[in-house]
Amino acid sequence: MNIKFLSAAAGFSILVASMSSSLAGQIGYLGPAGSWTHQACLDLFGASELVALSRDELFNGYKSGSLERACVPVTTSVVGVTPYMDAVLDLPNVMIVGEYPKMLGYSLLAKPGTKLSDVKEVLAHPVAFEEVKPWLDREMPTVKRTEAASGGAAAKTVASSETTEKASFGPKVGASVYSLVSLVDGIEEGPHNVTRWWILGRSMPAPSGKDKTSLMVDTSDDDFNAVLGALVNAKVPVLTIYERPSKKTLDTHRYLIEVAGHAREEPLAAFLSANQRIRLLGSYPRK
Repeated sequence: MNIKFLSAAAGFSILVASMSSSLAGQIGYLGPAGSWTHQACLDLFGASELVALSRDELFNGYKSGSLERACVPVTTSVVGVTPYMDAVLDLPNVMIVGEYPKMLGYSLLAKPGTKLSDVKEVLAHPVAFEEVKPWLDREMPTVKRTEAASGGAAAKTVASSETTEKASFGPKVGASVYSLVSLVDGIEEGPHNVTRWWILGRSMPAPSGKDKTSLMVDTSDDDFNAVLGALVNAKVPVLTIYERPSKKTLDTHRYLIEVAGHAREEPLAAFLSANQRIRLLGSYPRK
């Protein structure tokens, strides 16, 4: 299983290389440093062009054009859709140019000299707490659990603590960023614990032969069946559907529909031409 995800990263490097000649500027990710999104960006791009940003800075920077690319976690195998997917769907001219699924194994990070028995409080992103819950319930059931904005923010808080009573859950990169040590590694690592990131860019990649396309339709409950019927009739394979609030009425929703194929190739190209109310968010190599 590890080989599968390493291969995904290696395959994505080809896409990154092809983009490099035409895209200049920084790659934004949800900061601070030391988060899983930071680690995903290091896997994909290396460290030289990365910039850690707040949520508002990231999405405003991409929307304004000051960022050429942005990396956003959108789904996990444990909790499903992340809070960031709706922010991507809200962007007026978004282009998803890649996806990156990564199998996670958390590290418990603490200040040097800390023993496991010293820890009275653990900090983590809310999604991380869901992902490490089986281990935490079993191994540290009585510790205080405090939510943080990200794994990087949790590690930063631990590093600034005056005692050794705090620890954080996150990727091991947080230890090097904040001069912490890992007390336990590989927590809840496995195919049941996978996060998928979208890479937002400016230009749609060319067809690769094995592509995925993300579509969005804003429709009423009564009309949604017709959308699915049109996809079936066009012989466009549907991979996943995510229901999101329309922010209008209870009986209307935004649906993220992910399908196999590339928007520039048949049968998807003909389907999109005939169904122009369906918004194309991007086509990219399927991982």
